[in-house]
Amino acid sequence: MSERQGQRLSWATEPDGLCTLSLHGEPLNELGEESLSELEAFLDVLPEIASGESSIRALLIVSEQPRGFCAGADLRALQARVAASEDASALRAELRSFLVRINAALSGLDQAPIATAAAVEGVCFGGGLELALACDLIVADPTARFGFPELRLGLIPGFGGITRLRRALGSTRVLDLLLTGRSLNAERAREAGLVSQVSGKGKAARAAASALRQTLRVPPAAVAAAKRHSKPHDPAAIATEIETFLSLFERSECAAALADFVSREDPLPYTPR
Repeated sequence: MSERQGQRLSWATEPDGLCTLSLHGEPLNELGEESLSELEAFLDVLPEIASGESSIRALLIVSEQPRGFCAGADLRALQARVAASEDASALRAELRSFLVRINAALSGLDQAPIATAAAVEGVCFGGGLELALACDLIVADPTARFGFPELRLGLIPGFGGITRLRRALGSTRVLDLLLTGRSLNAERAREAGLVSQVSGKGKAARAAASALRQTLRVPPAAVAAAKRHSKPHDPAAIATEIETFLSLFERSECAAALADFVSREDPLPYTPR
């Protein structure tokens, strides 16, 4: 088994080619600069997969945090950067750079020529749902909840989530999730087509690993071809999402909502209690 440990991510590859990428950032795997850099370091091996030089043949993403999969983007770090900035144009350029990078990372995961799955327990909101949507399969624990609360901050998802959710569900369900900010439990997510299966309690990772190991019986070229034909990639739509996010971010109501978010005593706003 090969392993690598980071501050917020770690990964290990089994002899059969199943790689497990574990999220273990405090408090709930928020996606910020550090986690993005570690994700980019992991994704650097994907070109080796395409050339047949990597031992990774399938990828499972799990969380080691007991409260859930991922609470979304690191908004507290973003607010701290806003408060410290004296140059709006420089801040916008910095934010655009981050969005371009994380969209490139998630697109790399989305288009990877191997089968991928997210095993989701508990909270899977915002950027966390965008990460899960970049996987081929989502296996949900009965405790899982999925949602996009970004509109409450005056924003839209910024990591390609609308494009990938529309690909998975269709416009009616997408609008319901976006406009209401409501979350779906595991069973409703399965009924909607967001989740491929609901596992027994505490067994999502095991069920997802079992599904991925079935794909290991298929020739790698066939897996890659099936993904190319079933997961269309729309970089233009994702680029438009980035620009829309940046425009909304500059509005005063977004700044006020973000400041309110980070001032709350609740350590994980918008998550179910």
